[in-house]
Amino acid sequence: MRPLVLGTLAALFFAVTFILNQSMQGSGGHWIYSAALRFYFMLPLLFIIVAFRRRVGHVYRALREDLKFWLIYGTIGFGIFYSGICFAADHAPGWLIAGTWQLTILAGPLLAPLFQQKIPWTALRFSLVIVAGVIVMQLAVAENVSLSSMLYGVVPVLIAAIAYPLGNRKMLIRYGDQLDVFDRILGMTLASLPFWFILTAFAYRSSGFPSMAQVSQSALVAIFSGVVATSLFFYATSLVHRDPVRLATIEATQSFEILFTVLGEAVFLHAAFPSGLGLLGIILVMLGMTLHSFRQASPTVISD
Repeated sequence: MRPLVLGTLAALFFAVTFILNQSMQGSGGHWIYSAALRFYFMLPLLFIIVAFRRRVGHVYRALREDLKFWLIYGTIGFGIFYSGICFAADHAPGWLIAGTWQLTILAGPLLAPLFQQKIPWTALRFSLVIVAGVIVMQLAVAENVSLSSMLYGVVPVLIAAIAYPLGNRKMLIRYGDQLDVFDRILGMTLASLPFWFILTAFAYRSSGFPSMAQVSQSALVAIFSGVVATSLFFYATSLVHRDPVRLATIEATQSFEILFTVLGEAVFLHAAFPSGLGLLGIILVMLGMTLHSFRQASPTVISD
């Protein structure tokens, strides 16, 4: 059950991303700065953590041995993923982004054949319950969202929902036994920097420097979501990465992000709390997670 708890805690801290991105969008900050600043702030924090644990050399050697691999999957797993999330925040409300993001629950397991693993259909059965709940939650407020918001707010998140588990799983398969959680996050952050430098140049030409409010909120995202949430999630997946069923279960804990986002937007941004179909969707999400929990606790599943 430990990986399940860690995954749920990660979802709580990940929800900070959707809430603060909505806040930054409301104050007029450029979406590229919202994305890039998170990783610029993450870098020194991660370096301090890894240096304190005397593992900087391990990261350096891994990057030197196959820089191309790191550049590709660091850009996919961090760059494509988070730029899509921040771009969507300019065009859709946080609940829609957080809800659509839950399709990563299906994307992760469906990527299994790329890693010479079987698709865990049993786990996907429970994931479909969660996704059904997410769809119901979106239907509850869909009539208030324009077609353009649906297009620009959904498609980039769909791409992000595939990019994030692809980058994470590639790193787990290649370096899961050599590098720990903080090592991999530092390496992927470093490898994604060229992508962020290019995007930042476009943002500067478009709108100049970011505001202090956007910088400070991006720093919070970097700490709570970039370091804390990512570390918890990567650690949880590393505990079960050899078991496709349990890995799918941990990835499914990210469905709680929409619940935490709804609550956070209601409390901090004074957004309307869902009722009717919205509450039904929440119940379905909770039901799906309960089924995942029972599956993981089953005697037929090897425990830690």
